[in-house]
Amino acid sequence: MYDYSPLWKTLEEKGITQYQLIKEYHFSTGTLDAFRQNRSVTVKTIETLCLILDCTPNDILKITDEPF
Repeated sequence: MYDYSPLWKTLEEKGITQYQLIKEYHFSTGTLDAFRQNRSVTVKTIETLCLILDCTPNDILKITDEPF
């Protein structure tokens, strides 16, 4: 199962809001909704966030063995 809780902490630490992701970085609200609901997103989306936030994928998601 995907767990995007690290993303919210990383955004806060980097001082970037969800609004900025939408307006400045052209993220769709649907993509942010996928993160909120721990649904899968593309590797390209993870890569883009890593570049924006200057972080690694571990700073964005955890993969757990808990069932969906």
